[in-house]
Amino acid sequence: MDSYSVIVRPHVTEKTMNLIDRNNELTFVVLRESDKTAIKNAFEHLFDVKVKKVNTHITSKGLKVAYISLIDEGAAEDVAVKMGVF
Repeated sequence: MDSYSVIVRPHVTEKTMNLIDRNNELTFVVLRESDKTAIKNAFEHLFDVKVKKVNTHITSKGLKVAYISLIDEGAAEDVAVKMGVF
């Protein structure tokens, strides 16, 4: 599966902005058919950082959202700055 097709877009809300600072965690809308391993591999390939764990859930609107925790402290903020979230 292509890395660009697995990770669709960042999911930015007030809650997810707090997760970046507090838990070193980023949130993305991902392809509904993708599993946690595919999400982890795609994220590591696209952003060149190590992933600690991936949690997913499907929203009431039918979107699959992945919460991606990173190993390196402060890496989530660096990735968010590169994407232009801040």
